[in-house]
Order: sequence, then C-alpha cells, then structure tokens
Amino acid sequence: MLDLEDAVRPEARQRARDAIHAADLDWSRIVIRIKDGASPHFAADSALLADLRAGAVLLSKAESAATLETVRRAAGRDLELIPQVETARGRAFLAKLLAVDGGRRTAFGHLDIAVDLRRAPDWDALALARSMLVLHSRLADAAAPIDSVTPDIRDIDRLWTEADAACRFGFGGKQLIHPSQVAAVAAAFAPSDADLDRVERVIAACSQGGTGAIALDGKMIDKPVEEDAARRILARAAQRRG
Repeated sequence: MLDLEDAVRPEARQRARDAIHAADLDWSRIVIRIKDGASPHFAADSALLADLRAGAVLLSKAESAATLETVRRAAGRDLELIPQVETARGRAFLAKLLAVDGGRRTAFGHLDIAVDLRRAPDWDALALARSMLVLHSRLADAAAPIDSVTPDIRDIDRLWTEADAACRFGFGGKQLIHPSQVAAVAAAFAPSDADLDRVERVIAACSQGGTGAIALDGKMIDKPVEEDAARRILARAAQRRG
C-alpha cells in the first residue's frame, strides 16, 4: 500500500504524489490510500489515479457512496474501491458504501473511530463496530474486511494477539505499518496444524455419507456447517501458500 494519508506531512503531499507517479511498479498489486472527501487534498489525490493502473484505492474516512463514485470517475476505469470505516457516519452507511460498483470489501480504522465514538481504542470497546463490518460484508456478499493497524511495531506479541482476534472475528486480513509485522500477521491468519488436522478428520467423517448430524471426537457435529467451515479453512491455507 502507498499511503497518501497519515504517512505524509501536508507540506510533502505534492512531492509524494510526484514520487508515486514516477514509480516503476507492478501497479496491479498496489493499493493507494488517499485522503477523505472532505480534505482539500482529495481532488489531487483522486486525479493521480487517472495516470496509474493501481489495483485498488483505499478511501480514508469513507462516509459517502457519492465520494466513492467520484474516485471511480477520477480513475476513469473499474478498480477495487476499499472504503475505510473510521467514523460513526461511515459505520452507519456501510451498506451503501458496499453497494458502489467496485466496493468489494471494507477496511477498519480503529484509532479514528474510537475518537469519533468517544471510546477507548481497545478491542472490547470496539467489538461491536468490528462485528458490524463483518456482518455487513457478509450481507453484501463482499470479501472479508481488513482490520486496522497495530501501531506499536516493537510489540510483536500484541500484534499477533490482535491479528489472531481479527481472524476469529471474521476479518480477512490486517493493515501493517512496518515490514517487521508481516511474519506475525501471516502466521496469525494461517490455519494452524491443529486446524488442518481437524479439517482432515471432518472431511473423513463427512465422507461416510448421510446428511444430518454425525459424530466426531465423541461429539455430534452438523455435517453441512462443518463441511463449509472445512472448505473455508482449506481456502485460507491455499491463499497463504499462494
């Protein structure tokens, strides 16, 4: 991700845009994060997209479907739009944000939404907000949302704990701010050996036939539910390998 929001000081914004414009990159793999629609820098950030073939754009503090449409028109082509939910209004209009053409997933920004909601930025205080992102993404048949950053790049234990929690909540990934965070987050989102072992036993048990409840490890399990969960775990494992 190339960040034109928090990572760039106001006086350096044009230099940052020029540097991105001149970069020789595989743009299909690049996400550009731009300022929100209320920012005086929004128009210039959006205009940059017309000359690049970035795979996606992440709109910070997304609150309006109309703003996402403006970004898409500025790009002059179809691309993935990722609205970052960082305010109460963004949370309230999630369904409309995901209904925009190209809006295939959302991202969460816990620090800004905590300020807007006048809450602490910890997991317990923002559990409902995170759950609603997952719920609305599922209702829209969108990809699993992307969780927020862990700001402390030195605390790898906390990073892993938060990434693991995000995975269990139903998030599909996590934003990072430093290369040192990649390994821990990849490990947290990858199925464990125990997960894969259980998947093999679920598949073996389900292959015995029947359509209702079956026994596994002395417990009754629902075959369709367990088969679906097993497929999702195998898909996660394949994604991490790829």
